[in-house]
Amino acid sequence: MDMDERYEEQERQEGFLKELLEQRQYTRLRQAAMEMNSADLAAIMDDMEDEDSLKIFRLLPKSMAADVFADLEIDDQQYIIESLSDKEASTIIDNLMADDAADFLEEMPANVVKKILANARPDTRKDINHLLRYPEDSAGSVMTVEYVDLKENMTVADAIERIRKVGLDSETVNVCYVLDAQRVLIGTVALRYLVIMDPETLIGDFMNEHVISIGTMTDQEEAARMFQKYDFTAMPVVDNENRMVGIITIDDVVDIIQEEATEDIEKMAAIIPSDRPYFKVGILDTYKNRIPWLLLLMVSATFTGAIITSYESALSKYVILTASIPMLMDTAGNAGSQASVSIIRGISLGEIEFRELFKTVWKEVRVAALCGLTLSAANFVKLLLFNHYEVRIAFIICATLLIVVLIAKTIGCTLPLCAARLGFDPAVMASPLITTIVDAVSLSVYFMIATRVLNLG
Repeated sequence: MDMDERYEEQERQEGFLKELLEQRQYTRLRQAAMEMNSADLAAIMDDMEDEDSLKIFRLLPKSMAADVFADLEIDDQQYIIESLSDKEASTIIDNLMADDAADFLEEMPANVVKKILANARPDTRKDINHLLRYPEDSAGSVMTVEYVDLKENMTVADAIERIRKVGLDSETVNVCYVLDAQRVLIGTVALRYLVIMDPETLIGDFMNEHVISIGTMTDQEEAARMFQKYDFTAMPVVDNENRMVGIITIDDVVDIIQEEATEDIEKMAAIIPSDRPYFKVGILDTYKNRIPWLLLLMVSATFTGAIITSYESALSKYVILTASIPMLMDTAGNAGSQASVSIIRGISLGEIEFRELFKTVWKEVRVAALCGLTLSAANFVKLLLFNHYEVRIAFIICATLLIVVLIAKTIGCTLPLCAARLGFDPAVMASPLITTIVDAVSLSVYFMIATRVLNLG
């Protein structure tokens, strides 16, 4: 089923559920909801009115309610929690995976958090508090503490019995983690080996001792890169003494990648990032996210106007020069944006580091030379044959074009690397800021060349 068909099916299911709601056929509604995938049901409930989604949620069995709740948008989660009794709310939290519960509580007002934790089971409260103490965007903040741990002196039969005992409450059983008496991670065992090995074989005899793990304070973006590098579906998280404290699973990594990509895209478009869906962000909040950069870029763009004003006499004698200003500024801005986006992507993937600055600049200069020469040659022919410009004017425009492409690509690759080196987000140095800088440089180069060639000094 492709995306269009899936979207049509979701609309059909949503219409069917709404019809059952209107007819108050709650038994059929409960049955229809239970037959759906929890993620699909959550997507439908997100599009419904709050009161209708709450009615459906109350009909769900406890086991399914927690799965659906975890997939809802944060606004819908808050509405449901605040509409439930203390006992009902604590039941939902108790049935959530600890990482999902912690993610939810991080977004809630203090009074809601206090209410939920006060009524949650002691073990649930302990797990959530443990996760909430880690910095935002660290591996510790996105891990879950529900995993299967084994001892190296266990037999395969003991390990399988252990999985039967704790497996339903664990995030995954595909990989089990072998810990010593101090809970230091010493090995891993894949479930498939437990299935095929002799029941009396000791875990320590065949466990994988070459374990790859990440620290609790590791940035979540670095954790995502490690998943990509090693093709893991789960990865253990350890503290400074290599004691295991949790695991990160591939579903968490998908969320991290989406979150980081969205954040970078918004920063590159000069928007303050928001972690809420587009239609969940109010007009005033959207305005607040966009206006600061627009004001800054507007003020910085006044430099462009000042440059044009300073060469007003030259423009008055050769008005034809003004016709090429938009083309030069746009081409330079696009060239700089191309370079900056490529470099920012390389930085985020760990492919480019500051120590490779000169290597990166050298590559971009060569690319810029080829691009600039091609653009200049094509534009020179166009200006002479189609626009019938003087050779001098065409030369000024095309020489400027070559130079500004070289400068723009150099700036576009240098600024993000320098920003990352200084501890700033390189995405901030993307299209809007680079375009503003390059516009001013382009005009300065253009009028300097024109002044000398046309003897306007």
